[in-house]
Amino acid sequence: MKGREFVSVFRSSKKSDTYIFVRRGQKWEELPESLKAIFGSPIHSMDLIMTPDRKLARTTGEQVLMAIEEKEFFLQMPQEHDAYVVDFRTKPGLRDS
Repeated sequence: MKGREFVSVFRSSKKSDTYIFVRRGQKWEELPESLKAIFGSPIHSMDLIMTPDRKLARTTGEQVLMAIEEKEFFLQMPQEHDAYVVDFRTKPGLRDS
């Protein structure tokens, strides 16, 4: 893994809070078709120098750099939260007898 890499970050036109990190200058056409289909059109967010020790909101620079080295991209999707899970087995306000 390189010590640093100039990367571009794009957000998805189809899925909220979904981003892809690629080497700056990476051609969109060279990425896997399945990725492009679920991601939609890329919308440029920013360019930055990624280092292994860089801290990001949901990942680390090291994880991003490793994925780019192995797959040519790092895909960041929204985190799932327990608060998103709703239990419909009981009605609100009713207590078990």
